Amino acid sequence: MVATETTIIDPRVHDLGGFSVRRALPHLRARHIGPFVFFDHLGPAQFAPGQGMDVRPHPHIGLATVTYLFAGAIEHRDNLGNVQTIRPGDVNWMTAGRGIAHSERTPVVERAAGQHVHGLQTWVALPSEAEEVTPSFHHHPAASLPQIDPNGVRLRLIAGDAFGERSPVETFSTMFYLAAEFPAASVLILPPEHIERAVYATDAALLIDGVELAAGHLAVLPPGGKVEIRAAAAAHAVLFGGDPLDGERHVWWNFVSSSRERIERAKADWVAERFAPVPGETEFIPLPER
Repeated sequence: MVATETTIIDPRVHDLGGFSVRRALPHLRARHIGPFVFFDHLGPAQFAPGQGMDVRPHPHIGLATVTYLFAGAIEHRDNLGNVQTIRPGDVNWMTAGRGIAHSERTPVVERAAGQHVHGLQTWVALPSEAEEVTPSFHHHPAASLPQIDPNGVRLRLIAGDAFGERSPVETFSTMFYLAAEFPAASVLILPPEHIERAVYATDAALLIDGVELAAGHLAVLPPGGKVEIRAAAAAHAVLFGGDPLDGERHVWWNFVSSSRERIERAKADWVAERFAPVPGETEFIPLPER
């Protein structure tokens, strides 16, 4: 989507059983921003001792999932045999390509103690020529990601290119994804280096070129100019976007593809159990009825 003026999106809230997520993408006013086709803000949620997150094994095709946490821990398992706990500031990048299955659960130690969880999960659509690449998973510790401090605003470059820096996370298209910490009374000027851009206010209101962006809302920015982001109070936000997609994408459940027929084949493969199982898991999420 290329906006001609700043568009404010109020995400839908989904209850996932014990915690809620705010889903900013896809939305009627913005199906995608750059290659980002899905944006979920998880929590903040507090789990009591003995409780936790249990996302049973489920499949993906045609995308890369990007998990980033502000608080807490999540254990990732996939059918390639990867087991990885992600903690605040780290990046888990999973390329589904032609097909992968994974689970996401609260680790044993954190489940026993109880924990506070707060984070983001986004999906990045793969370019059409890369939709069927070999599945893979990569973990990047927080210390490996570039830190940028323009005008006192602390930025962590999760993926892509921004402000003259490049993240070590391997991507398939031109994009940027930044976590930002704004001190009180700070200002960040976002340059026009990417065509499609958006800002999500995580926990406090911001002013985007004078337009108020409430906490938990998404601002889709117009292309081609610098954008002033101002924080009256201390605030966290994420900035993301990139080049427009090379064509429309179909999104059904956890599947993303430029082809409706490919999604139908993925649905049939999951029902027929042609996805390899996730080691250490015995449960799975059935195909939705609609």
